[in-house]
Amino acid sequence: MILEPFELAILAFAGFASGWINVIAGGGSLLTVPVMVFMGMPGPVANGANRIAIIVQSLSAIASFRSKGFSDFRLSATLAAAASVGAFFGAQIGVSLDGVWFNRTVAAVMIAVMILMATGEDKSRPRPEAASTAKNLALGHILMVGAGFWGGFIQIGVGFLIMPILYRVMGLDLVRVNMHKVFIALVYTLVAFLVFASKVAILWEAGAALALGTAFGGWMGAHATITKGEKLIKRALFAVLAAMAVKLLFFP
Repeated sequence: MILEPFELAILAFAGFASGWINVIAGGGSLLTVPVMVFMGMPGPVANGANRIAIIVQSLSAIASFRSKGFSDFRLSATLAAAASVGAFFGAQIGVSLDGVWFNRTVAAVMIAVMILMATGEDKSRPRPEAASTAKNLALGHILMVGAGFWGGFIQIGVGFLIMPILYRVMGLDLVRVNMHKVFIALVYTLVAFLVFASKVAILWEAGAALALGTAFGGWMGAHATITKGEKLIKRALFAVLAAMAVKLLFFP
């Protein structure tokens, strides 16, 4: 599949929006994967190309956290190793999911995320027990295998699994939740990407366009001063997800 320049521009813009949303609200892959599917890419190809952007964005985020003095590579590495085990097996299924079933799976995830967005608690308010030292280490690592499986399988919405494990189960404060999350995402995504690359044709130009946009969008989102912007962004994301879910379910 050869992409036209305007298609690469659309992917870069989708990547920019994804990077911005990931910083402000989370859920950027909910935009990038459907956009590639709408362009005519098979599910596994879109799923694989999206990993390139995730890798680039994760590297950028890790560097940003470390520059601000936030890093705990020992715990990040063990959690990432657990997630990578799940990601390897999840990716084995992800590479074979195509056609109408891929569309239905993506649409179902979108609907589930919209429900979470509408009913979930506000995680921006720190819990009194949140701390810099993790608890429930064994349970946290076991649950991370499951989160990694989902990340390897389809990636979309995986943050809604990883963050509660780190925040609720392991009791970490939100800064360290995000610090560990990006490292975990980097490692398990590399594992999943290798599985996809060994079994499907990777559209490197699509991945590069996404990665360029995602890196820039993430940088802009991290450095922007936003007042009362999160609600507007979430509402816009909700509307876009609803439209995409309808398209995937009823107009394949």
